[in-house]
Amino acid sequence: MVKYTSQKQVKLEFFKHPFNNDLDPNNRWVKLSELIPWDELANVYSQKLDSNRGRFSVDVRTVLAAMIIKHFLKLDDRGTIQMIQENLYLQFFCGLPEFTHKPVFDPSLFVDIRKRLGGSEFDEFNKLVISKFEAVKSQAINKKKSSKKKQSSSDDHHRDPDSENQTQNKGTLIADATVADQEIKFPNDVDLLNQAREHLERMVDTLYQQDIDKQKPRLYRRVARVDFLNFSKKKRKSKKFIRQNIKKQLQYVRRDLKALREMLANTQRQKQLKSSDIKLLETIDKLYQQQKEMYEQKTHSIANRIVNLYQPWVRPIVRGKSGKKVEFGSKINIMLKDGFVRINHFDFEAFNEGQLVESMIESYYAFYGYYPEYFLGDKIYLNRANRKYLKERHIKIVGKPLGRPPKQSHETASEKRKKRKKAAERNQVEGKFGQAKRGYKLNNIKARLAATSESWVNAILFVINLKKLAEQMENYGGIFLSLLKKLCNCIKNWFKIKIIRKSIEILPV
Repeated sequence: MVKYTSQKQVKLEFFKHPFNNDLDPNNRWVKLSELIPWDELANVYSQKLDSNRGRFSVDVRTVLAAMIIKHFLKLDDRGTIQMIQENLYLQFFCGLPEFTHKPVFDPSLFVDIRKRLGGSEFDEFNKLVISKFEAVKSQAINKKKSSKKKQSSSDDHHRDPDSENQTQNKGTLIADATVADQEIKFPNDVDLLNQAREHLERMVDTLYQQDIDKQKPRLYRRVARVDFLNFSKKKRKSKKFIRQNIKKQLQYVRRDLKALREMLANTQRQKQLKSSDIKLLETIDKLYQQQKEMYEQKTHSIANRIVNLYQPWVRPIVRGKSGKKVEFGSKINIMLKDGFVRINHFDFEAFNEGQLVESMIESYYAFYGYYPEYFLGDKIYLNRANRKYLKERHIKIVGKPLGRPPKQSHETASEKRKKRKKAAERNQVEGKFGQAKRGYKLNNIKARLAATSESWVNAILFVINLKKLAEQMENYGGIFLSLLKKLCNCIKNWFKIKIIRKSIEILPV
């Protein structure tokens, strides 16, 4: 049996749709809109706007909602606006009073949004989301604890301050670092120099068109192009062959830079180049100096190495992972508690995350009002200074002790089992990285500026926190529903027993 709809479909005005009736209150966007603290988020965003000058801005609720939709559905800027334009529930999520066929704003506004929202603003967003979760959690779960605290309050004056500090520590803080990869071409020394050479030749042509009377400098561009093609076409490249081609490209770039500097000796000619070309020329000059120094010293590493002409702030970060030893992007250090993520440090330069333990613990204390009971992290976090710092604040760690291991362990089998179980909780952060990279493309940041890249990374983790908030609210709602179902079943069983008893009494003897 074959079912097919003809191309002579009914006209659009006769197409039946259910939207004349009420919308579904269980839709995911409707539920999420009820959970998000819009007013508090709008207050944080509005601090970047001037309320006394200029025209009225786009509605802040719409701006924030569009940003959430973009990263939640993994869309580009134009695709996000088109999706909102076509979907009723997304327009409701954006706070619109009625359905409209017009775009909510121009897609280019996303660039300004990313420039306004930095790491500090997104950290405030995350704090608001976590605060809402903590409030719901305390209302739903901690009712029994309040009665126990009242009973134990009479014994507080008999406790010593050390034991009191130990009881005040709550929760488990998990820390780890990863790289958010930028969407750039894999860097190659010969390829980078070839790109620099092509841009320099274009700038020379631009300046020559403005002053045709003078002789055009000889740049050997055809020979340079042939050399690069011969290099790129060869499958197996020896170290000697690579070094020879780096030398050739360095010579071509040096000749182009010399010719361009002679043409730019006149200050009037400098105005003929765009500001973007002037910045690119500075980057090329720095790239040439770096590549020349590495060639002369026969090394492949240098401080502040440029790996992309258009994003010169991106650095190679060695991670030591199998299959991907070097990553290119921003390095972030995150804090994880109850499934919610906060970025503690963001930088395009490689850093030692072991030096951030104190700042993470103090940030935890400033937000929650108490220190964590456990701190879980890699070996790099558990150096001697950090262990001393954590011990002074009665924070427990799970890891191998420093020094030579003892011949006989004094721990029982149950203690070892508990330690392994606690250490396994650190795997949550690896799952969170996998969710961010595979599910929300944290490993493919498409922003072109350093500030917008930071906003892009923070927005992804903020959306992950919102999704976690929705899941937690459903879990707590499920707990209440299960309790109600149990209560209803008990009432039904009670009525059934009563009916059976009365029927037994009525029966004749």
